[in-house]
Amino acid sequence: VRDVPKVGGTKDVKLDALRALNPTHVIVNVDENDRSTFEKIQEFTPHVIVTHPNAPEDNLELYRLLGEIFNARARAGQLSAELQRELDACRAIQWPDERALYLIWKDPWMAVASDTYIARTLACVGWRVTLPPGGRSGAARYPVIPDIAAEAHNVDRVLLSSEPFMFRSPHVAELHGQLHVPIDLIDGEMTSWYGSRAIRGLAYLRDFRAARLAGA
Repeated sequence: VRDVPKVGGTKDVKLDALRALNPTHVIVNVDENDRSTFEKIQEFTPHVIVTHPNAPEDNLELYRLLGEIFNARARAGQLSAELQRELDACRAIQWPDERALYLIWKDPWMAVASDTYIARTLACVGWRVTLPPGGRSGAARYPVIPDIAAEAHNVDRVLLSSEPFMFRSPHVAELHGQLHVPIDLIDGEMTSWYGSRAIRGLAYLRDFRAARLAGA
C-alpha cells in the first residue's frame, strides 16, 4: 500500500495528482465524496463508479458490480459467499434488543442516525440505533447531540467509535461521570467500512456483542 500514489483524502481529493495518473476507472462514494468532486473527476476519467451501500447485504451487489467491471467474477463470488455466511451467522442468533447511541465525534458530540450503514450493521447483532433519520433536530444522518446526558436516557448502551474521532479510555471515564449506561469503545472500521471489510466486520461485531452479553 505504501507504493500506491496518494491523491488526498475522500473530502480533499487532489485532482491534479489524480489526473496525472491517467485513470480509466475511479470509484467514488455518495457519503464520502461531494458532488463537485465527482463532476470534476468525470471530466478526465472514462469510467466513474458510484457506490452507496446502505446496509451490509448491499455489499453483495457491490461485489458483483466490481467483479463484472474488473473481470474478477470468481473473486466476487468468493466474497459474496463469505459475506452471506457471516450474515446468516448473525441471523441465526436471537439477539436481545438493545437501544444504542453510537458516537462518532466530540466537541460537538455527534452520532449516527438510524438511516445509516452503521446503524444497519449494528442491527445485525440486535443493537438498535434510536436517533431518527435526520436527527431529532432535522440535521443530517450524523446529527449533533446538544445534550449527551439527555440523549443517553433514551438508550441502553453508548458505543464510542474509533473513527472518524478516535475515542479512547479517557473519554469512557469522562462519560461515566455523566451517563448511567454501559459505555464501550468499538472499532469503527468494522462497523462502517463496506466492501470486503464488511465480512470481517460482521464476525467482529458478532463476537463483540456476545462478549457484552457475557458481561465483558
